[in-house]
Amino acid sequence: MHVIDALNTAFYEVEAGGIPVASSHVFSDWQPHDRLGIVIYEPLAALGATHLIQLACMCFYDSKPVRRTERKVYPEIFAIHVGGWWGGHGNFDFWPARREIQVPDDPREVLGALNDFAITRLAIPERPVREIVHRRKEEDCALDRLVTAVMYSSSGRVAEPDFTIRSNSRRSERDVLKVITPNALSEQSIAQLNKTAVPVKELDADFMPRQQTLNAGITDAMREQASQHRAALKVDGLPTESYRFSDLAESLKRL
Repeated sequence: MHVIDALNTAFYEVEAGGIPVASSHVFSDWQPHDRLGIVIYEPLAALGATHLIQLACMCFYDSKPVRRTERKVYPEIFAIHVGGWWGGHGNFDFWPARREIQVPDDPREVLGALNDFAITRLAIPERPVREIVHRRKEEDCALDRLVTAVMYSSSGRVAEPDFTIRSNSRRSERDVLKVITPNALSEQSIAQLNKTAVPVKELDADFMPRQQTLNAGITDAMREQASQHRAALKVDGLPTESYRFSDLAESLKRL
């Protein structure tokens, strides 16, 4: 379902050093034209950044409320799969299809995609800094635009976290389940979706075929591991994910 209706900013509780903080601690001074980009290197890895993605979506709508009431657009979020398709994440509203792409396993190609998508808020896996020679001026182009870089883990928990995001609503897990175990819509479900006020991507003729293509290499074992990771995140029955900030320049050396 479109997060415009399914989720709410109040669903997410952010803590830093064990103290509750505002969502602006994660995405400071979010502007209407900010864009989240998440880089994915392994099967279903972005599930470990579920709440970060959803919080970015809420910032997208909160920064320009007309998007909820009149425009009713999909959030400007982009998934970049590196070296292969690592599972369809369209249920998180990485849609239309141009917002979920694959690039070769080459950091220069990854950075090129970030610049092509004009990413301002970056989510990257927990990876060490290494010596990377990017194409001339590409780093400057990215650093001229980037505001935030956050490291996530496919497991949902990073080492030495700077902050955590907890969901206090089980509604935030609906799309997680759809990504782990995608199912075709029944006729009854289609009829119900046709009654919604906001057109939903699930009714687009190319949505399910696209997800099937992206999921072609995802095995039952991969799905089971993702499910186990998700279960391990639960505190009092609700998942809590942890993250660490990355220096902007260093983040480009982690690609």
